Amino acid sequence: KTGGRNIVITGISRGCGRAPAKYYPGRAPFREARAHGFGATIEVNIKGAAHVLRHFFPTTIHRGSGKAVNFSSGWGRSTSPDVSAYCASKWAIEGMTQALAQELPHGLAAVALNPGIINTEMLQTCLGPESAAQYPSAPEWALSAGPYLLGLGPKDNGQALTVPGIPVD
Repeated sequence: KTGGRNIVITGISRGCGRAPAKYYPGRAPFREARAHGFGATIEVNIKGAAHVLRHFFPTTIHRGSGKAVNFSSGWGRSTSPDVSAYCASKWAIEGMTQALAQELPHGLAAVALNPGIINTEMLQTCLGPESAAQYPSAPEWALSAGPYLLGLGPKDNGQALTVPGIPVD
């Protein structure tokens, strides 16, 4: 329950990390990335978030309150080799969120959130299951991050934030 607060979180779901994991079996240099895999990552990570936001904000604008938390990544603020599509998609989330924040009326917020490192299928593909196991699972992350997310509001509009207490590198 959100206590009557209007919040939407984009970029995380049961399928979190699956588009890159499916199309990038292990890390791959840009020149070897399949066009379909690159496109699927863009479709899921950018267009998916945009579609959700387009449906969320009309209601919240009418109510005069609401917040969107758009999952970015450490790779949306820096880069690493062999994950170019993922980096590109998360940099786009950062930019889209900042532009959206400038358009929102008072009382609403959009933030880009680096959730920290979470043990997902994509992380297991990139680092291997043993290395990924040292990071919190999605349910463990949610217990820690939930109160932080619920505390976000208009004061945070346009910010690029990171969940406190979660490893980021």
